[in-house]
Amino acid sequence: MRETSPQQEDALDLKEIKELIALMKKNDLSVFKMEKEGFKITLKKGGDFQPMISTAAPMHVAHAAPMAAPSAAAGAPTEATAAAHVPSGKEIISPMVGTFYTAASPESAPYVEVGQEVTADTVVCIIEAMKVMNEIKAEMSGTITEILIENGKPVQFGQPLFRLK
Repeated sequence: MRETSPQQEDALDLKEIKELIALMKKNDLSVFKMEKEGFKITLKKGGDFQPMISTAAPMHVAHAAPMAAPSAAAGAPTEATAAAHVPSGKEIISPMVGTFYTAASPESAPYVEVGQEVTADTVVCIIEAMKVMNEIKAEMSGTITEILIENGKPVQFGQPLFRLK
């Protein structure tokens, strides 16, 4: 019987890493980052592909800035389209890559709706990653003004999910 340390038990095996790479290809992702109980993995697609796997102590993760939306027309944007591209208020962003769900099951009511007040501990959605359902909390207080992702759609690390005021 092989003995493993607690850190080794949390680490991904080669099969799981291959599944992550397949998930990246399927969703056309260029970067994947995951941290879990002292284990950290970063996968990047491209010429300078350098997977980084670490079992160091957990660190604070800085969230990526939201990506700019493409302009609606090839010409100069109108005032209405320019205003639509300027986010206002606070955003709840995705802490991981996965599939976004608004409710615990298709028959359940959504966790939150536009106009609903949330606190830091309010569960706002689920993100499924590697067949694990992860409850995502608001981590801030405010009122939901916009749900930015459609139910069942893939999300990337750092992608805005909700807008709050």
